[in-house]
Amino acid sequence: MTPAEQWTIRRARTSDIRAIASLIEPLVEARVLLGKDLVVLYESVQEFTVATHSSGEIVGCGALHVFWENLGEIRTLAVSPEHVGQGIGAAVVTALEEQARELGLSTLFCLTFEVDFFTRHGFHIQDDPIVDPEIYLELVRSPDEGVAEFLDLARVKPNTLGNSRLVKDLG
Repeated sequence: MTPAEQWTIRRARTSDIRAIASLIEPLVEARVLLGKDLVVLYESVQEFTVATHSSGEIVGCGALHVFWENLGEIRTLAVSPEHVGQGIGAAVVTALEEQARELGLSTLFCLTFEVDFFTRHGFHIQDDPIVDPEIYLELVRSPDEGVAEFLDLARVKPNTLGNSRLVKDLG
């Protein structure tokens, strides 16, 4: 059995949340991902896609968070260290892109240290603002810390990880 035959991609279920939390915790501790309380993960279960090993273990995950009518973020992308390099991350990103298209999104972005990975998948570094000023005024009202980081708000500066903003046009 090849590595790709050992795992499948599917939408997350509530029963997956504790496994997702365990998968991302080492990356949170390493300051690669922003931490999320368990309650927040449960509240956002519908955003998550997971890769499950044939054994049933969750070996990868990622979330699609909608920001605006045409804009979404790929966030909380993780693959277990034992399964890195098997195409799991790429498969999760592809699934999230398909979901974004189904929702009518035309642009995706991510805040990441994994610049090479995302550029291989069609993303490019974006330093200029992604949203128009009037949309910015709407987004700034969001209580979501990821939105605040995306907008580069001062209140999240101490928590900003120092990662790069990458963008992909789905058109």
